[in-house]
Amino acid sequence: MDVKVIDIPAVPVAYLRYKGPYGAAIGDFWMEVFAPWQQAAGLQGRTTYGVAVDDPATTAPEECRYDACVEIEPGYQPQAPARLAELPGGRCAVAAFKGTGDQMPAAWGELFGQWLPASGLQMDARPCFERYPADYAMEPDTGVFECELCIPVK
Repeated sequence: MDVKVIDIPAVPVAYLRYKGPYGAAIGDFWMEVFAPWQQAAGLQGRTTYGVAVDDPATTAPEECRYDACVEIEPGYQPQAPARLAELPGGRCAVAAFKGTGDQMPAAWGELFGQWLPASGLQMDARPCFERYPADYAMEPDTGVFECELCIPVK
């Protein structure tokens, strides 16, 4: 796994929250709830983020929270149910991911289970997140997409 440790700037976002088990349902949430809201709000063509609020190893699946976020300009005022937040900046371990949603848990597992312990770094209290490029696209035939997996480190 190719991982770079970089400083990521803080970014203001608008987000919609998903609550429930992590996995395939999050992809459905992005396509059926977030993407239509993003388009209706005029926020297409911007970097988006997926923020795992809870650790599924310590939180019951039905209580896990995940925020689908999009970068906004300061002063943006969303309409409910969207909320505002700022993703904190700082030092992060960033790994490129290319695959399907079904392959993402294994990639996160490799990053946490192999790379992080071998790196000598520790995760800090900021949330982990996925960063999707402004020109994000999923291959229609295969479901393959690209993003970055980001772990805040110290």
